[in-house]
Amino acid sequence: MQIPVNDTDGSLERKQKEHRQHGRTKVTVTAELQSERTSVPLRVETADLSIGGLYVEMMFTLEVGTKLKIVLWINDVKLSTGGIVVTRDLQVGNGIEFTDMAPEERERLKHFLTAEAARKASEGAAEGPKT
Repeated sequence: MQIPVNDTDGSLERKQKEHRQHGRTKVTVTAELQSERTSVPLRVETADLSIGGLYVEMMFTLEVGTKLKIVLWINDVKLSTGGIVVTRDLQVGNGIEFTDMAPEERERLKHFLTAEAARKASEGAAEGPKT
């Protein structure tokens, strides 16, 4: 028996279909999102980040399909790529997939994410088991 669910924004269906190619890391990185429709970039911070994209929390979300120019500031180094909005959670945030990222930029991001995961793992080990 199926129980009807009030899923007015489609998030339940999206979560059921979600198949990430890359693991996400919860990390705050300053980003600038420049839509093809605006002249002023949005300054935001990532909620999580992966080699394939990012999620940003923001009250006024962008439409799915919006193409973006993205600048990430990783350890004070500018990393530029294109992106496209792939999820929209109204008044919560957007999931953005990276497009046309240069190989050297991808490698820099991969190195950062690996270092961040190692840092978090060592912090967790230092805290010991939770009781």
